[in-house]
Amino acid sequence: MSAILEVVGLHKSFGPVEALRGADLQLQTGEVLAIVGDNGAGKSTLIKHISGVYKPDAGQILLAGEPLDLSSPREARERGVETVYQDLALADDLSIGANIFLGREPMRRLFGFLPYVDDRTIRRETAELLRRIRSEIPTAARTVARLSGGQRQAVAIARAIYWQAKVVLLDEPTAALAVMERERVIHHARDLAAHGVGVIYIGHNLTEILQVADRIVVMFRGRTVHVTAAGDTNQETLIKYMTGYTDSAKAA
Repeated sequence: MSAILEVVGLHKSFGPVEALRGADLQLQTGEVLAIVGDNGAGKSTLIKHISGVYKPDAGQILLAGEPLDLSSPREARERGVETVYQDLALADDLSIGANIFLGREPMRRLFGFLPYVDDRTIRRETAELLRRIRSEIPTAARTVARLSGGQRQAVAIARAIYWQAKVVLLDEPTAALAVMERERVIHHARDLAAHGVGVIYIGHNLTEILQVADRIVVMFRGRTVHVTAAGDTNQETLIKYMTGYTDSAKAA
């Protein structure tokens, strides 16, 4: 595997508060990299840098070896970085297909010069995409408003697959979901990695993290303090790093 994304020495302050104090990570192509940490560890701030919401005060982000200097989330998507948020952010009044193609709709021309949205292509491509990810979403659903939380997450993940994202950020993707739907989202995260996508998975449920991740990054007070293969660690060890216990033990 080769690194698709690298974060090197990222710093970010909001007034006197240091949110990031030298955060580092390396994401490989085709892997699920989980980031864990207590509240205030810097996870969300780090993700917002990768997704184009914030610019760092210092440090660098590299995508496939090239500097990733983003000015907006839209630019991040154009560069191949998609984000699936914990609040299930989709346009409720639009169909599944319209959400997948939002802002990137295929067009046709009437009489050779009047442009219009090619709804037939959207429906066909959407149906094929949902079959591809083995989703239980009804393709005939008129809008996404009535879909379950897990189905809505599947739509967002399907969008990332269709547009051939290089990196997908899953920010607490199962926070609002029932147990069975959590299992489906975990499956979709693994499916993304199987398609060669680098997946960053943010979560608090360590049982879930150990199930979904190939590797785990632990953050504490704005820094990366521990990196491990998921199969080489356990919840107790992760909690020690998350709470700063190992630093306290070293100081003692």
